Amino acid sequence: MAAKGFCADDELSEVLSKLWDLDDNKCYPGVEYEIDLQGFVTSTRDTSRDFARRNLFSWVDEEKLFERETYKTFRDLLDNYEMDVAENEEVTWEERQENWRFLRAIMKTEVIKEAHRFLVSKGQAPEDDDKFLRMLHDIWFRLFSRKGGRGNNSCSFEHVFVGEGRDDEFIGLHNWIQFYLQEKAGNINYHGFFRRETVRDDEIIRLIAMQFDWRGTKSKPMCSCFIGSSPEFEIAAYTICLLLDRDGRTECKIGEYEVELTVHRFSRHRKLGSAYMSAARMY
Repeated sequence: MAAKGFCADDELSEVLSKLWDLDDNKCYPGVEYEIDLQGFVTSTRDTSRDFARRNLFSWVDEEKLFERETYKTFRDLLDNYEMDVAENEEVTWEERQENWRFLRAIMKTEVIKEAHRFLVSKGQAPEDDDKFLRMLHDIWFRLFSRKGGRGNNSCSFEHVFVGEGRDDEFIGLHNWIQFYLQEKAGNINYHGFFRRETVRDDEIIRLIAMQFDWRGTKSKPMCSCFIGSSPEFEIAAYTICLLLDRDGRTECKIGEYEVELTVHRFSRHRKLGSAYMSAARMY
C-alpha cells in the first residue's frame, strides 16, 4: 500500500534506484544480519518507556561484513570523533589517512562511479577523479563549528554516521552499522520502533525509525536508519541530494521502497547539517 499523498521526485528516484540496483555490497537479513523489532513506540515525547527487552540486532556476521573493503575502512572511522559537541575535534595524521583510505575504497565501487557520472552530467562535480575525491573529502570530513561548542567540533561524516551528544540529547547517527556497534558495546539501549514509520509490507524491512538512549544519559526520541545499505550507497545518495540542492524533505522511490529523504545543508556551505532516510509515512 502506497503512502497517502506520496509524490516522488522522478529525477532523484531514477538515479537512486539505479545506484541501489548497482550496489552488490548491500546486506540482507538472514545472510549478514538479523533484526528483532519487538514493541513499537507510541510517542517521541516520552523517552522513558522501553518497549524492547532485547537488542534490535539479533546478530551480525562481522567476519563476512568487515572483510569487505568499504565496510572495513568505514568501521575504522567510527572511533575517530569526540561524541560531545562541546569538545573540539583534533584529527591525527593516522585519522586523516583513514579518511582517505575510506574515500579511495568507495571510489572503486560502481555506486560511486555512477554517482560521479551523474553529478558530472548535471554540472555539479568535476570530471577528474582526483578532483571529485577531494570534493567528497571536503563535503564529508572538513571540520566546522556546530551549535553547542566552540571551534571546529563537527563534520558531516560525524553527524550523519557516528552521532553526537549535546546536553541530554543524542543527535545524528543514522547508520545501521554504527547503531549495531554501539548497541553491541552496551552504549545504546534500543527502546522499540515507530510503527507508522516502518513499511511493514515490504519484502525486506529496511527503513526503520526507532528510539533509544545512549549510555543511559542522552536520549534519541527518533532515529531513522536504512538497514542493510552499504556505506558507499549512503554517501552517494546524500552527496547527490546536497549537490542538487534537495534541501529539506524529498520523497523518492529507491527500488521497491518509498522513501522520505531528508537533507539539511549546514549554513551556506556544502556541508551536511543532517541527512537521513525514512519510510514514507503510512496514514
